[in-house]
Amino acid sequence: MGLDLKAIEQDWHARGFSFGIWEDRAGANWENYTHESDELFMLVEGEVELEVEGIACRPTPGEEVLIPAQARHSVRNVGATTVRWLYGYKK
Repeated sequence: MGLDLKAIEQDWHARGFSFGIWEDRAGANWENYTHESDELFMLVEGEVELEVEGIACRPTPGEEVLIPAQARHSVRNVGATTVRWLYGYKK
């Protein structure tokens, strides 16, 4: 699936969010984070488990997930390859 990153960036900016791209190695985990503002998350490639307030899901590439401000969340690379995802914080 080829995501139009420029279009996603423009959409997120229009909705008041920043835009960034993150890449992580196989096996990497980010556990129990919170942020002061809402966060958007979108998987670009690879396999991740996203857990928000104890509820886990495995988003597919292109699926947007809103992580509410102050929600405890974790991102785990559950695949055997590098993952890339988009993230943005409410300005």
